[in-house]
Amino acid sequence: MGVIRSAAFNIAFYVGTAFLMIVQSPYYFLASRRNAYGVVVQGWGRFVNRQMRIWAGATFTIEGLENLPDGPCIIAPKHQSAWDTIMLLPWIPDSVFMLKRELIQMPLFGWYLKKQRQVAVDRAQTGRAMADAIARTKAEVETGRQLVIFPEGTRRPPGAAPDYKRGIQRLYRDLGVPVIPVVMHPGLFWPRGSFRRQGGHFKVRILPAIPPGRDPRLFFDQLVETMERESDRLLIETVDANPDIDLPAVTRERIAALRVAGV
Repeated sequence: MGVIRSAAFNIAFYVGTAFLMIVQSPYYFLASRRNAYGVVVQGWGRFVNRQMRIWAGATFTIEGLENLPDGPCIIAPKHQSAWDTIMLLPWIPDSVFMLKRELIQMPLFGWYLKKQRQVAVDRAQTGRAMADAIARTKAEVETGRQLVIFPEGTRRPPGAAPDYKRGIQRLYRDLGVPVIPVVMHPGLFWPRGSFRRQGGHFKVRILPAIPPGRDPRLFFDQLVETMERESDRLLIETVDANPDIDLPAVTRERIAALRVAGV
């Protein structure tokens, strides 16, 4: 049954996404960027969440929406799954992402990203190229948009050892806006690099903002400590609430260590 439901979701997701992109293209590319975001981009987020609920039986609730401002900020979620790049779109007023350059180069999907002025980054380049990317990001945030950046850079299994990158420290210093940490574990239900989807329920926890203006190094330490502490607590809650879910080995090991530690 799990294989059938996973197949049904993957068909609905990929075929449905392609269909929506083609059918909505005339409106999307003729409308203003902001209207296109509200109707098409946020609508796509609702579509994907609905397909996960219908076909995979995976649902979530959000705690701490009051911590998410309408104005400029940096939203810093844990990154475990393709789902966590999509699922919060309906609640983010006007998101801008720093993303890898290859996505911008994709036919049609890349055109959609360019319309939203997403910031492409070549991970192989440093120095001036990165400074230019930060300058473009700052220009977008100064218009009132919310930057979404995953502090660990790439998807990691739930419970994996943290690997935070210093890039968010520089963004915090240069952008001068609050940082909103977000912890969640969608990787248990839509794992990286896996065909399988699992049903269950989990929480997205939006934590209180870290205000701008602090020493960037102290900010970075606070961000890592806060996110890892709250992520561990939420991992225990999520696993306890979904006792039948299959866990990766790294997650089982982390859960066992947390239980020994009394978390």
